[in-house]
Amino acid sequence: MSVRVAVDAMGGDHAPEEIVKGAVLAAREYNIPVQLVGKLEKIRAELGKYNTKDLDIELVRADEVIGMDEAPGSALRKKKNASIVVTVDQVAKGNSQALVAAGSTGAAMAASLFGLGRLPNIDRPAIGVLLPTMDKPVLILDAGANSACEPEMLYQFAIMGSSFLSAVLGVENPRVGILNIGGEQGKGNPLVQQTYRILEEKQETLNFIGNVEGREMFMGYCDVVVCDGFVGNVTLKVTEGVAKMVMELFRSEVNKSLLAKIGALIAKPALMNMKKKTDSDEYGGALLLGIKGICVIGHGSSKAYAIKNAIKLAKESVEGDVNGKISKLYELSRT
Repeated sequence: MSVRVAVDAMGGDHAPEEIVKGAVLAAREYNIPVQLVGKLEKIRAELGKYNTKDLDIELVRADEVIGMDEAPGSALRKKKNASIVVTVDQVAKGNSQALVAAGSTGAAMAASLFGLGRLPNIDRPAIGVLLPTMDKPVLILDAGANSACEPEMLYQFAIMGSSFLSAVLGVENPRVGILNIGGEQGKGNPLVQQTYRILEEKQETLNFIGNVEGREMFMGYCDVVVCDGFVGNVTLKVTEGVAKMVMELFRSEVNKSLLAKIGALIAKPALMNMKKKTDSDEYGGALLLGIKGICVIGHGSSKAYAIKNAIKLAKESVEGDVNGKISKLYELSRT
């Protein structure tokens, strides 16, 4: 059976134009059946710009939208026909096997948690984000779903992250580290110290390598980095800010002289290759791990290319049976 992906066509800064375009690209390039959920007249207007003949694209009506500035809990209670709610419902009913949303992260998380539920033995879902390193990408989680965590939760994050990397990216025996202020076992606050002891006891099933400092994370020292959602989200936002600053500084310096412009032109192939390796759009979005379903959450500013890759990531996560591997690895680590 082919994997169908439900897409919230009304979520994000560039909805529905870029969302619909990305869905068309995914349906065409990857032969992925797609459901577009939202205001039908707006979706049809965007689809009319493309040749969708022979593409498996289904439209599902949803007349309400949850804005980025709305409180997720109250908005979900008031707007039963919101696009994100209907999108999640398509997965709950089995009409689609995964969903993609680029609107409010909080609304996507809450709707997925309430509509799909948690996997057995998972206390709280976590957001996993792939970041570039000198080698292959590293997965950091939690990246913002849970600001306050218990050691058992970080242990579960390690299981979820390892399962995702092996199932989708083919990483054998992923190396797991704890994001900390130093490499020594005794470093850090009580949360990371207690988590260290738990993961150390699980080394037969989890490839735990110890503490990892922020600067080491980008050097390819490990494959999965676990932390609480507060630390993870700050790390993510700082990383995005530094990357943007470096690119802006480069553009500023290049424009200062003709010699610099010539040098940049010569180095353009290498620069484009570097941009591709560090571009978050290549991964499409973050995976909400720990729910009974597959949910990929795109950045609010996502455009068509990112949406296309988010749909591809959702499809690959279903095909790789991420949730099945999480449950299996959890049971194995408990024996």
